[in-house]
Amino acid sequence: MNQASIESLDHEGRGVAHVEGKAIFIEGALPGERVAYTSFRRKPSFENARADAILKASSQRVTPRCPHFGVCGGCSMQHLEPAAQAAAKQRILEDAFWHIARLKPETILPPIVGPSWGYRRRARLTVRKVEKKGGVLVGFHEKRSSYVAVMDSCAVLPPAISALLPKLRELVAVLSIPDRLPQIEVAVGDTPPALVFRILEALTPDDENKLRAFADRHGVHIYLQTGGPDTATIFHPTAAPRPAYRLPDFDVTLRFRPTDFTQVNHDVNRVLVRRALRLLDLRPGERVADMFCGLGNFTLPLARQGARVVGVEGSAPLIARAKENADLNGLAERIEYHVANLFAVTPESLAAWGRFDKMLIDPPREGAVELVKAFGADAPARIVYVSCNPATLARDAAVLVHEQGYRLVAAGIANMFPHTSHVESIALFERAGGVPDA
Repeated sequence: MNQASIESLDHEGRGVAHVEGKAIFIEGALPGERVAYTSFRRKPSFENARADAILKASSQRVTPRCPHFGVCGGCSMQHLEPAAQAAAKQRILEDAFWHIARLKPETILPPIVGPSWGYRRRARLTVRKVEKKGGVLVGFHEKRSSYVAVMDSCAVLPPAISALLPKLRELVAVLSIPDRLPQIEVAVGDTPPALVFRILEALTPDDENKLRAFADRHGVHIYLQTGGPDTATIFHPTAAPRPAYRLPDFDVTLRFRPTDFTQVNHDVNRVLVRRALRLLDLRPGERVADMFCGLGNFTLPLARQGARVVGVEGSAPLIARAKENADLNGLAERIEYHVANLFAVTPESLAAWGRFDKMLIDPPREGAVELVKAFGADAPARIVYVSCNPATLARDAAVLVHEQGYRLVAAGIANMFPHTSHVESIALFERAGGVPDA
């Protein structure tokens, strides 16, 4: 039986050990533990393994709440106490800064945390008809597999959505196209939950009646999607309002389509927006850029605080909805929107939007390296960078600090996805001055 002592966690939430000079990445193991393990992938310099037995347990180990943990691939860290999860993610962020950029933040911001359970307002559920597993399955993929986990509940979904999982299985099973309905997307705002059924064949009248009855019985709004995300259209009730969520600190309401990108954790998002604006330390009348602005999650609060905001986003449909949200909140006169590919921005195209006093950057996982390389002599004095990938944040921080003359004043994590290895973070860069209270 192979045994190892666990030294740390890696960026995927696996325990890291070294045996005879080789790194062993062990699923289900925590720092400080002694475990027995079995390797399922061997390479010359490392092995991937799973813990078979915990010989000496960490004081931070807890019993996973979800009965599907270990099979379902949705969560990887339910066995670690939530506060310790946040601390581990903070170490991952700091390690990325140091190993990739040779940087240390001057200040470590306290972690942003929220509810550990029932937080996930967005989810993409896979649907499969598997006769040998009892018929239709609705849920997340199994760990390291394309198979769908057999699950009757999900502790990180809102309780009402978790309770719908077995009912969705029953619904799909009685439709005429159970093997032509590969996905159900969930979007929960402050309005009734939206369920988007991806259909590859037309529904029969009987199917439609069953969907209407399901929506009425469970208080959900059903959309049908026949192609790409923009083909999702309301099916029942036909007069349903578009989903929306509020940022009460800024008296802002954002409407969205159920297939639009929105943050999955509303509680953490509210604190993240509040912290971002505090770090920007806005002054009345300042001109601020919101790069990768999406629907206006940061744009509208910036405008509400008195800034003149330029929002830039690569998706024309998202910009159209961002403009609708600006109108809805009475902020259109303070915001100027542009559709542009920020992965191909140049010094000339950036300069064409004019000078900015400050900038907020909230890119996808690919980061914003072309944007930060495009800064000239009149670059913003202060930048707040919200990241969903520590590696690309660190890469871009290296450009900002080592090439563009900024300081990495502060950084910290936001535990947007408890029980997963996903690391969301926020960082402040500036060319002069101090850091405001976070």
